[in-house]
Amino acid sequence: MRGAASVGTGAAARLNGALTPELYAALRDEGLVGTAEDAIRDTLTFVPFRDLPPWFKRRSVCLTVRGTLEGWWLSAEDAVEDARRALRRRRP
Repeated sequence: MRGAASVGTGAAARLNGALTPELYAALRDEGLVGTAEDAIRDTLTFVPFRDLPPWFKRRSVCLTVRGTLEGWWLSAEDAVEDARRALRRRRP
């Protein structure tokens, strides 16, 4: 049941570009788990930032910072792995 509700919330955000206060409250209660994460990301994508409630704006900033840090971490891991491979090839 919750999965269908989350999908419906994400669809409402896509189609209308806004959500009702009740839907925001449901997303807040559910948190970033399972299908609610997809609905939250859809909401952040399709609802203008200025129209989000304050707690949702904070969530948006947290997700953006977390995504940026994860991207940097993965880039650093790739660079280290590439350097390791290059050093292995140079050894006789």
